[in-house]
Amino acid sequence: MFQARGEKYWYIPDGFIPPDSTGALTSHESVCVLNCSSEEALIRFTIFFEDREPLEDILVVVQGRRTKHIRTSSLVKEGTSIPIGVPYAIEVQSDIAIIVQYSRLDSTQAENTLMSTMAFPMK
Repeated sequence: MFQARGEKYWYIPDGFIPPDSTGALTSHESVCVLNCSSEEALIRFTIFFEDREPLEDILVVVQGRRTKHIRTSSLVKEGTSIPIGVPYAIEVQSDIAIIVQYSRLDSTQAENTLMSTMAFPMK
């Protein structure tokens, strides 16, 4: 019998799209989703800010037995996206269990920095 892998709720408290880039690489962040199930996953993003109301109900589909790398700059709700250079946090909700990783490429200096970590899962 197949057992679900992952969780349905994930949190990333430290989001920040660097405002500058140098060289050929663009500073960015990604939410990397692994869907081990044969079913597609309907994922709902909520973006929280320090000084404004959240962006809610941003929907992304990840096909079954696939991975998807979602740049946070591509998360848009009614024409509003995450502002560059503004701290934020991410709530990831899925209708089925998934695995979530978070990565940031900071190319604001000639010595690029890549940070990657697992998101925080909740039951």
